[in-house]
Amino acid sequence: MKTLRFILGDQLSRSISSLEGCDLDRDIILMAEVSGEATYVRHHKQKLALVLSAMRHFAEELESEGFCLDYVRLDHEDNTGSFSGELQRAVSRHGADRIVITEPGEWRILELMRSWEKDLGIPVEIMQDNRFLASRTEFEEWASDRKSLRMEYFYREMRRKTGWLMDGDKPLGGRWNYDAENRKSLPRDLVLPERRRFEPDRITLEVMDLVTDGFDGHFGELESFGWPVTRKEALDALAHFTEVCLPGFGDYQDAMRNGADFLFHSLISPCLNLGLLEALEVCEAVLSAHDEGQAPLAATEGFLRQVLGWREFVRGLYWMHMPDYGDSNFLEADRPLPEFYWTAETPMNCLAQTVDATRRNAYAHHIQRLMITGNFALLAGINPAEVEEWYLAVYADAYEWVELPNTHGMALFADGGLMASKPYAASGAYINRMSDYCKGCEFDPKKRSGEGACPFNFLYWYFLICNEGRLRSNPRMGLSYRNLDRLDDDQKGRITRQADAFLESLARRPKN
Repeated sequence: MKTLRFILGDQLSRSISSLEGCDLDRDIILMAEVSGEATYVRHHKQKLALVLSAMRHFAEELESEGFCLDYVRLDHEDNTGSFSGELQRAVSRHGADRIVITEPGEWRILELMRSWEKDLGIPVEIMQDNRFLASRTEFEEWASDRKSLRMEYFYREMRRKTGWLMDGDKPLGGRWNYDAENRKSLPRDLVLPERRRFEPDRITLEVMDLVTDGFDGHFGELESFGWPVTRKEALDALAHFTEVCLPGFGDYQDAMRNGADFLFHSLISPCLNLGLLEALEVCEAVLSAHDEGQAPLAATEGFLRQVLGWREFVRGLYWMHMPDYGDSNFLEADRPLPEFYWTAETPMNCLAQTVDATRRNAYAHHIQRLMITGNFALLAGINPAEVEEWYLAVYADAYEWVELPNTHGMALFADGGLMASKPYAASGAYINRMSDYCKGCEFDPKKRSGEGACPFNFLYWYFLICNEGRLRSNPRMGLSYRNLDRLDDDQKGRITRQADAFLESLARRPKN
């Protein structure tokens, strides 16, 4: 029996389940660059270059190990532009009797896979993705008897399962969570580490030319491309983080600074989500740094919570609630996405800084995403589907399984509390405390309303006013609504009029 083993572009792991038991003499490895996946959202140019370069490097590595590879390039004259079309052509070319593939990271692709056996007339085995620390079944069993799903309790269960940062059955240091110690603002004189970036090689330069020629209308810049595209480079990036950046990561993981794109963040999420790194080895590297005295407990726990906690939790929630999860719109938000999400042309410095960094790097760290671009979209009532498409398009690490829950549930509260216990709504005071963005901005973070008031301020109160019927009963919103109650009708009226006028002035991005 001749088996065709299909490897997708975010499955670039030598340990991927679809390669298990591969017969080097008979089995064919298929990899295909298809235009449909490059354009179903208008992906950032750097994301396209990253995925295509990483795929080509991975294919070379497999060939060097003796695998028989069938690799279809994007610009091949017979490329059909779709997974189904390329699979059909490969089955015909090789006379395959069977297809093996690892389950994908997106529901739409899984539905496509489920049609292939009937369409192609040969068996299709869809194998479990073994690169995660909790299987989909394990998550569903944990979630099945719970009235609400909260990451913190799932994270604790995973800590017990792995034994990581545990002292017997107790958390190391006596606390599960050191989040309160991970919210320091950056001292003005703090010197930030120089970050490890990777010079594009021949393959990457070739791909960058391909992206420039074929996807010129897509968002983003290519000039500053420096992402790891091989397993070796990804391991170098991980080592750089644990040795140089991890000690400062905990204290300053929520901080922001003008012109500082990366701070102490790991920058390895694109590698993780492509498969160049795996969650187990990343967590073990960070834990080893702690064991060797190179990183404090708060920094180690803070990072572990993001990978062992959030990353696994959002994947479990995504698969448990698809395909309908993204259809909800609890706050009935319906405004179009403002044009400045694409242009960075806004007098609000925090948003201009974040969108500009996103354009240059296909990256912004989690607080910029949640509390700047996400918070604004929440307060302004931007349509969830448009915001979600933006996040999926502009970030190098964005794949639907991780992007949709984080945006729909965490940033926008569009699921009504399935993922988060309250909306992550904040005024300009939070941004002023955690960054230097407000210095030099034309808006005053201390003014609630009136001329020169920070839009985050009057939008925050407007958000509470507009959503009072939906949110006042939320126990975690009690303080916010008690503060709202201190405003008289005249103050609320001024806030409402200013917010309405501001939102009316936002321009929608022109359709291409």
